[in-house]
Amino acid sequence: MHDLLTEHLRRRLAESTATDTERRSVAGMLSELSAVHSLSQAVHDDPETAFDEHRSAQRARDFLGQRGFVVEDVADLPTAFTAVYDAGEPAGSDPFTVAVCLEYDALPQIGHACGHNIILGQGLLTAVGLAAVAEETGIRVVVIGCPAEEHGGGKILLLEQGAFDDADIAIMAHPVPDGYSYDAHSARSLAIGRFRAEFTGVSAHAAAAPHLGRNANDAAVIAQVAAGLLRQQIRPQERMSLIARDGGCATNVISDHAVLDFEFRSDTLTGFAALSARVTRCLEGAAHAANVELAITSTEPTYEPLAQDPALADAWNEVMSRFGRSLLPDRLPVPGSTDMGNVSQRIPSLHPWVSIPGVQHPLHSQGFCAAADTIVAYETMIDTALGLTWAALASTPRSRE
Repeated sequence: MHDLLTEHLRRRLAESTATDTERRSVAGMLSELSAVHSLSQAVHDDPETAFDEHRSAQRARDFLGQRGFVVEDVADLPTAFTAVYDAGEPAGSDPFTVAVCLEYDALPQIGHACGHNIILGQGLLTAVGLAAVAEETGIRVVVIGCPAEEHGGGKILLLEQGAFDDADIAIMAHPVPDGYSYDAHSARSLAIGRFRAEFTGVSAHAAAAPHLGRNANDAAVIAQVAAGLLRQQIRPQERMSLIARDGGCATNVISDHAVLDFEFRSDTLTGFAALSARVTRCLEGAAHAANVELAITSTEPTYEPLAQDPALADAWNEVMSRFGRSLLPDRLPVPGSTDMGNVSQRIPSLHPWVSIPGVQHPLHSQGFCAAADTIVAYETMIDTALGLTWAALASTPRSRE
């Protein structure tokens, strides 16, 4: 497969009207393509979930460290890191810092069903492509190893740690099933919040004295029914989901404790706040009906919607047009949520959705997991790396002079 991927990259270069600088960036990618492909496959075959991605992160750290990047830990986040390639700028000049975001966490039980092995591979190719032309372009490359995108908000924690403080732009992309547009301007995501609701009642014998109990599990059931009915009246761009974590210990005991984990999503922060209030009322009403106590706690940071930088989106679209990719505005449902949204609300960012041709399996399915380790997925990884690299090059102060 290595030879086929090398041929694909050479063909892309031959088909496009690349500048001399773009061609030199591709030379940097070509020399590392085999190693990146092998690394991406290894991560796919060895999935690790949020905050436990030790082997995946180490593979990326080793790869970058062996290629001249200065790798450093991030305090309190053992599977996060930064890796800096700085070719140096003339005295009195500030480098243009490009943050390249990597992801490498998998999903429980079904592995890399969101294609994060592809995100890791394309990020590493982008990093070496930019490093190959760093001196002539005035670019400083900062690779940010981001754990826990699926659950945990790794990038939000990295923002708080200052990992993005020096970034002029931040770039990455996410694979999706076939049919989504490559148009970066229309690539959106949903805000999401994740919470836990704990209902506390009074236990009693379910046959001898049920009237002396207050059933926490009843409240959990009422809350799920209420949320299910609410779904009819939420906006088309909004989603919610609830699962029961605990509902009791035995059928002959009135449950004094029940737990629901729930999440909800909206395309705007205003919509998110309004939906939050309505879901909260479902839970409060359930507790009131069952005469039990309710405590709601946030379990993860809130993910904000994506905000694509217009100039970066234009540059990305220009590259995709060279490859003949569809740039028609998306009419499919928003694929999901990402903590890159929080980065994009603070730093000029690029995060397009990238269709894998022919893949019909939805994200977070066993079928998509299998598809993320196919030649068409790795060809898409290459095209994405080219798009990210060349979009970054088009955005430097030198390129705009």
